[in-house]
Amino acid sequence: MSPLVAIVTDSTAYLALEALTRHGISVVPLTVVIGDEAFEEGTEISAPAVARALQRRHPVTTSRPSPAEFAAAYQAAAAAGADSIVSLHLSADFSGTYDAALVAAKEAPVPVRVVDTGMVAMALGFTVLAAARAAEAGCPADEVVAAAEKRAADTSAYFYVDTLDYLRRGGRIGAAQALFGSALAVKPLLRLADGRIELMEKVRTASKAISRLEEIVVGQAGTRRVDLAVHHLAAGERAAVLADKLRDRVPGLGELVVSEVGAVIGAHAGPGLLGVVISPH
Repeated sequence: MSPLVAIVTDSTAYLALEALTRHGISVVPLTVVIGDEAFEEGTEISAPAVARALQRRHPVTTSRPSPAEFAAAYQAAAAAGADSIVSLHLSADFSGTYDAALVAAKEAPVPVRVVDTGMVAMALGFTVLAAARAAEAGCPADEVVAAAEKRAADTSAYFYVDTLDYLRRGGRIGAAQALFGSALAVKPLLRLADGRIELMEKVRTASKAISRLEEIVVGQAGTRRVDLAVHHLAAGERAAVLADKLRDRVPGLGELVVSEVGAVIGAHAGPGLLGVVISPH
């Protein structure tokens, strides 16, 4: 009998409940703090609520899960019959989530491979799904990790934000980059690279920035078989329009996910976020 490899991730993967259930993926939630109230991402607070808090200039921060929360998830996976666990998480440069998972893994009842994917949102989500499919195919933990790492290495993410202020406040982009991106009221385009957010281009208007985002995605996708995710925060109409254009222009399109980001990413990116994840098969 093939070893049973359980898959664990965190709430910033933003996978649909149906996908989590179908693949038996466990999720450990991060926390969003508004003022002095803490809320569990995915169950206790929505991204629109975070957007409203940010627009009203309420203090919004996020925090990692505790090692005890990971320990509970690992215990549950082992109790359900797992021989080993692959635990896949958002970039360690964004959060201490990876470190908390490492601490818990040392005391887990079965071997745990903790992976810093360098990704977030559906860039993480597609990576987690690749791992889950490898596990379902009967692959041992090392091969499951390899499948996830390959998917992560091939995946790219580009996004537009109305302002870099939220990323600067949360420490996810440096003050110098934020100042550079805000000069002359230009609109910033960013990318996820080596687990970090990088300022890529400056565009004069929001409409031109979104058009440029579309061109970047079409060029990156080429004719390859790719899955795409279009994410937004309080910008559903923009996301729907962009998704329709990409549906028409990406010939090798597989899955196309259109979704509002969760509360944690929303807290750092701010209202107006529009992003695209490109994940080749």
